[in-house]
Amino acid sequence: MSDKKYSVPSMSPRIDQFLRPLLQRAGFRLDYEIAEGESVNPDFENPEVVIRFAGNDVDLLLANKAELLLALEYITMEALRMPSEDHSRISFDAQDYRALRIEELRLSAVAAAEKVKGTGVPFKFNPMNSRERRVIHLALRNESEVRSESTGHGGFRQVVIYPAGMASLPEASPPPYQHAGRPQGRGGGRPRAQGRGRS
Repeated sequence: MSDKKYSVPSMSPRIDQFLRPLLQRAGFRLDYEIAEGESVNPDFENPEVVIRFAGNDVDLLLANKAELLLALEYITMEALRMPSEDHSRISFDAQDYRALRIEELRLSAVAAAEKVKGTGVPFKFNPMNSRERRVIHLALRNESEVRSESTGHGGFRQVVIYPAGMASLPEASPPPYQHAGRPQGRGGGRPRAQGRGRS
């Protein structure tokens, strides 16, 4: 892609205006720099702008598979009113988490594909966001004996790997909406954890 839609000069003031006061009000001891995107794993992720975090509280960002880092990334893009198809053009990172996570997902995809080839049984990953699902799909794009597809709803979307000739499993109903003091709908209960690839 020769023409970049987003650049550091165009994005820095907008990101700063939202992110800096947010971090200050939350009391995080974090610094960040806004830099041109680098293609560390261009086959899987090729951002145009990268926001790199450092500071005493960076471990909080990376806890629980970088849940807070990814949440910050998401709400920043929503605040900037970026269309969802452009979310991959901006990336939040800390301590090279993105590159390490991509490699972990790639290895998990390969291991899961080998399991499916050996057993003939579909393999379900735990729910993950669209970027991580994309890594799984791309990691298996040249496999002829298996295929991957995303299934599920909202935050419960997950990748399923099938033997190449097998039909898709019926899609499960979305989890019932849970409201405090209100009973769950039929088929309730917490979603069960699915098998995970090795990491």
